[in-house]
Amino acid sequence: MGVFIAIIIFSFWLLNLGYSLLYVTVDLYSFSFYFHFLLQIFLYTGLFITGHDAMHDSVSPNPMINKISGYLACFLFAGMSYSKLINNHRKHHAFAGTRNDPDYSEGNQNIVVWFMRFMFRYVSITQIIIMAVLFNLLKFITSETSIWIFWAAPAVLASFQLFYFGTYIPHRLPHTEKMFPYNSRTQKKNFILAFFSCYFFGYHYEHHYSPQTPWWNLYKIKNVLLKEGKV
Repeated sequence: MGVFIAIIIFSFWLLNLGYSLLYVTVDLYSFSFYFHFLLQIFLYTGLFITGHDAMHDSVSPNPMINKISGYLACFLFAGMSYSKLINNHRKHHAFAGTRNDPDYSEGNQNIVVWFMRFMFRYVSITQIIIMAVLFNLLKFITSETSIWIFWAAPAVLASFQLFYFGTYIPHRLPHTEKMFPYNSRTQKKNFILAFFSCYFFGYHYEHHYSPQTPWWNLYKIKNVLLKEGKV
């Protein structure tokens, strides 16, 4: 199931990106423009969620397929290092919402400041070089405007979407007793909203409670914890 869903996300991301770059006009009065632009943001988010699930061995029971999925998803998202991400993510789960959590901002929790720190931790010189090379290769097939709008901008906006629903909202202060032991809150039960907002990643207490559960099954953990009165 995990491999099947990953293939769907990879395929739709590639198809929508290719179609948008080649055939969609950047026109602020066009429904097609907004549809493909917003869809690409959503699919970029799905790419990273796939890479994230690979970090928890949730894409495939086969370790090699799982690792390949993770490396591919992170590379396609923004030339990111899967190895660096998985190391930091393990620390995040071990020390969620504390000074030892690499994704947490213990001091200034202003959303802009926190997001900039969050991005700075994961951007590398190698990544910038990779993205610059890909950008210039894409210029052979489409305009710079289309590359910025359909390739670059959706990745940045998806990064903010993931940060907002997966880091800022769940882990920001104040940390209440109900958030113990993960220093994490959760999105209210609304499966449609939870899916379209961030692939159920807003069910973040549930994710920390059961990290091995793939994103498409987090709603089941939500139902269990609701019955137990834990969320």
